[in-house]
Amino acid sequence: MSHEEDAIQIISRFGLEMGVGEQTIAQVCEAHNVHTPTFLAVVNYKVFKRRALPADIDIPTLQRYLRNAHTYFLDFRLPRLRRALIEAIIPADPTTRIPGLILRCYDEFVDEIRMHIEHENEGRYDGHEHDDQRITDKLTEIKNLIIKYYPTQPTSVEGTVTYTLIGVMSDLWHTEQDFADHCAIEDNILRPAMTNTPFRSSRRHAVAETEDLSDRERDVLIQVVRGLSNKEIADVLCISQHTVVSHRKHITRKLNIHSTAGLTIYAIVNHLVDLNSLE
Repeated sequence: MSHEEDAIQIISRFGLEMGVGEQTIAQVCEAHNVHTPTFLAVVNYKVFKRRALPADIDIPTLQRYLRNAHTYFLDFRLPRLRRALIEAIIPADPTTRIPGLILRCYDEFVDEIRMHIEHENEGRYDGHEHDDQRITDKLTEIKNLIIKYYPTQPTSVEGTVTYTLIGVMSDLWHTEQDFADHCAIEDNILRPAMTNTPFRSSRRHAVAETEDLSDRERDVLIQVVRGLSNKEIADVLCISQHTVVSHRKHITRKLNIHSTAGLTIYAIVNHLVDLNSLE
């Protein structure tokens, strides 16, 4: 996002209004009962990437900002993105299941965000670092699945599908950045202010390198996408459940795909499973 887009989002989430004329930031904040140093802390963090934590943070003001961001994600951005995603992927060949699986991945991502937000709205801010990373990993996975495996189709209007997909990919990227910033503000402004803990560095997203699967890992993958449990896979392949779990970890690491829907797309595209066997 541009600095202007970031600033507009922050203004709306603090409950401020545009059309302020020649008023100063302090005057606008005071008129809307917004703690000015807290407003400036978020602006400096999100827009100008100034990571020093100011001493004067009003926790209720910051919590109100975060709750408004929650409403924005759940009531506007995520539903709109889902509609755009459907519009972009539905033109694919109706005989393929890939668009539906991509949409399932998206719905799982939304469920993760909803659970995350419910916990925070209840005042539970601790212990979510791994949850936050898992959520952003799911969004990255959706983008990768579209880039690698979405079956583009010709249309009567040249470029229509491509342009729509490009728009969706851009929206996915902006959503990922916005949510990552949202989580970083929780981690590096709200939590330190609540607990007097020092500033923590931002999360770093590790990118896994794709590797080829072994024959046994392919066997396990096939059974996973067919819906078998670890015990059932162990019985079918005559191996231990521990070995199944180990193979599944290797599959996830090598493919950088974490969801069953994503693994199913990989298996379909690489002709590891018959679509009829998945019905």
